[in-house]
Amino acid sequence: MPVPVPQQSAPHQQIPHQPYQAPAYPAQPHPGQPHPGQPYPGYPAGPYPGMPYTAPWPPADVLRSPRGLALAVSLLLGVAAAVNLFSAAVSGYAYSLMKRVTADPAAVAEGTLDRSDVLTGIAGALQSLVLTATAVVFIIWFHRVRVNGEIMRPDAFSQTRGWAIGGWFIPIGNLFLPYRTAKETWTASTQFAPDGSFRPVSPAPVTAWWVTWVSSLVLDRVSGYMYKRADTPEALRDASAVAMVGCVATAAAAVLAVLFVRKLTAMQNRKAGQGPNAAL
Repeated sequence: MPVPVPQQSAPHQQIPHQPYQAPAYPAQPHPGQPHPGQPYPGYPAGPYPGMPYTAPWPPADVLRSPRGLALAVSLLLGVAAAVNLFSAAVSGYAYSLMKRVTADPAAVAEGTLDRSDVLTGIAGALQSLVLTATAVVFIIWFHRVRVNGEIMRPDAFSQTRGWAIGGWFIPIGNLFLPYRTAKETWTASTQFAPDGSFRPVSPAPVTAWWVTWVSSLVLDRVSGYMYKRADTPEALRDASAVAMVGCVATAAAAVLAVLFVRKLTAMQNRKAGQGPNAAL
């Protein structure tokens, strides 16, 4: 009877880890693939040597119609003009009361003076509310037409598009920076002549709006200063007179702003539809 012989197993040998060696192929790119280190057609070279892939191009600017925003701005400017005319009437009423008080203090009842104060407060609150809403929508429209203008004619601008927003919030600078942006956007939105030559368009709507607007700002600051220092009926009368003129100027600036908004919007829509050169 055969006797089983125990089998001795070979001792376990630990094989050091070997990385997988990919077979060496000739460095030939796939069809349509560039050689290593070369960018894809239409893309910039990678930031690192030998890097064939790059991040895609950032989204390109595209023309966006400002027509809807222009309509909203025009409506708000119309409301602002009406509110400022109402405020001018309230200031005129206060002026007449102070004039009567100066002539004969007993001729004006206490209730009449209280009513004037209430009307003045209501007018001021309405002005602040409408001004805030109009300013927000106007600046959004202003930035959009500025971006469109840069797409249409990049060489027409002396400052970046961010100034279309930031220029309104810089003390002293807000008296001229937005005007520069508006004038340059106006120029960029103007079509060339049919033969491609430059064809100037009068910037009178831009200048008239801006001069009236700045004048209204100055008058508003002056009247506010006069109200703070007024301690006599005569001083209140004079402050009311300046406030009345300032409100009328603000209403006029709102109307001129509507003309500016509508004209510039129409210019950009025409240039976007017909091209850089005007039709014959």
